[in-house]
Amino acid sequence: MEVPKDQIATLLEHGLYNSAQMLGCFLVSSPAANAESAPHLKTESLVILGDSFFREREYRRAIHTYKQALQYYKMIPKQNMTSSRSLLSSNRSSSPNSCNGSVINENEVKFRIASSHCFLNENKAALVEMEGIPSKARNLAMNLLLGKLYRVSKHSRAAVSIYKECIRHCPYILEAITALAELGSTAKDIISLFPQTPNRSGRAPFDHTDSSRWLQRYVEAQCCMASNDYKGGLDLFADLLQRFPNNTHLLLEMAKVEAIIGKNEEAIMNFEKARSIDPYIVTYMDEYAMLLKLKSDYPKLNKLVHDLLNVDPARPEVFVALSVLWERKDDKKSLQYAEQSIRIDERHIPGYIMKGNLLLTMKRAEAAVSAFRAAQELRPDIRSYQGLVHTYLALSKIKEALHASREAMKAMPQLAKALKLVGDAHASTSGGREKAKKFYESALRLEPGYLGAALALAELHVIDGRNGDAISLLERYLKDWADDSLHVKLAQVFAATNRLQEALSHYQAALRLNTQNEAAKRGLERLEKQMKGMDPDAPEEDEDNDVEDADGDQDETELL
Repeated sequence: MEVPKDQIATLLEHGLYNSAQMLGCFLVSSPAANAESAPHLKTESLVILGDSFFREREYRRAIHTYKQALQYYKMIPKQNMTSSRSLLSSNRSSSPNSCNGSVINENEVKFRIASSHCFLNENKAALVEMEGIPSKARNLAMNLLLGKLYRVSKHSRAAVSIYKECIRHCPYILEAITALAELGSTAKDIISLFPQTPNRSGRAPFDHTDSSRWLQRYVEAQCCMASNDYKGGLDLFADLLQRFPNNTHLLLEMAKVEAIIGKNEEAIMNFEKARSIDPYIVTYMDEYAMLLKLKSDYPKLNKLVHDLLNVDPARPEVFVALSVLWERKDDKKSLQYAEQSIRIDERHIPGYIMKGNLLLTMKRAEAAVSAFRAAQELRPDIRSYQGLVHTYLALSKIKEALHASREAMKAMPQLAKALKLVGDAHASTSGGREKAKKFYESALRLEPGYLGAALALAELHVIDGRNGDAISLLERYLKDWADDSLHVKLAQVFAATNRLQEALSHYQAALRLNTQNEAAKRGLERLEKQMKGMDPDAPEEDEDNDVEDADGDQDETELL
């Protein structure tokens, strides 16, 4: 042949994909690879060219070229096809073509087409290709991709079946373990899939001795997380971290959950530790960006976004981090970045959470509901419930807010944030304030250091005219918390009781902790008017949105 195929294979092996592309063009146009006289050579040449496009991430060209190859493959005479099929094996190299004969692995080519569709976020087309591969011909990588596609397509039972097959073949596929946990499998179910005896392929049995005990603990941790037992999951991850110190995967998993449940300082510490070990991590860095925004640590946030853009500007986490950075400057641009993260990966939950919060801020509450619902469908956590409840309250849909908050409480009965959420829904009505008080107090019994519940309870005390109770409650938290929102709330109560000097002191303390605190800035302006003897604003009347909900009351009583 005029252009030797093995030379292109060598170029591909050495990562010289652009050179392989150029030489591949000579290969497919060679008279020797004539489609009519030598369809097998034409087929193989196109697969090699497709490989060069695939490796260079030119996925549209790869799909087009691979499909051409499969068309020519159909033209190969039947006797050649029979011999070709007899040579196909699941143990072939990662390249779907073979350079030592007129054979291609048709199923590997279909897998590459499906993978290309996935990279282009064309999951339906990818699923069609994968379902065209016979189950007996699928290798581990193929099954893993098929499981992901079934999950994306909401074919949960099919996804579970495929992921289980992956675990039976190799128990160390951690992404399959996580997927099964999130799809509802128990730790016992997953561990039972681990191979017990050698099979026909000679695969060794799974070692259940202490040396492999860590994998079972990992399964248990992921199942805890999937069932919203965050404390149990964090304890298990902490145990694993003692055995595998400085394990970036464990640090990131812990930090992500700590961020979700509001252990912000612990989360930041673990994110920073992971970054100190591996400064090029992108995974979960959007969660870290959100925490830095909450702390108003804009220098660190700026540096983080700059670093992420230098590592991989095409990842969805980077666009969420950009959205976080732009939130205080330009809502519309921030929203565009959040939406771009979802376009890159339609299963990226932080993108939906960010989008929902932005839409709520922009007073586009109906659209915000859709964003939070999308996050919930992927994997409900307390943030999507919080978003839904606060959005329904903004729409004055009190019944819907109560329903969503009770859902959260049933799903996460040991989470103080979930109890507070029911309190927030009740507190929106004058008739529900006593119930709200009970839920805030329950949240504080469950988690005494939960500042959010303390602030909410203090607000109820103020509304009911119990300013002294509000002050004593908040001052108890001053001993352990250097928090700007705590100082703002104290300043507001002192201002309401005409203790203006103390109010001034707390507003100033809040601004020392966070120069960007808008509530402190507005409060200070209002206080200055009070100090000058001016009425800062007319009192606002509370809207009375009492809602009868007897059925829900019984559920709440049982849970409390």
